[in-house]
Amino acid sequence: MRLTIFWERMAEHFGAAYADSFARDHVMTELGGRTVLQALEAGWETKDVWRAVCSAVDVPAHLR
Repeated sequence: MRLTIFWERMAEHFGAAYADSFARDHVMTELGGRTVLQALEAGWETKDVWRAVCSAVDVPAHLR
């Protein structure tokens, strides 16, 4: 998954402003105790980060 697609899906699910806040502030066990931004900076694949977000919150099927 391209990073631009990842951020489009984040914005579509959370809204543009909250997507950024969620990515910076929400520590996820699915990402090994990291935030979305920390996981991406650590080299996690965007598809794996997106899957973690989908499993942690109720992302509609059409965005998965």
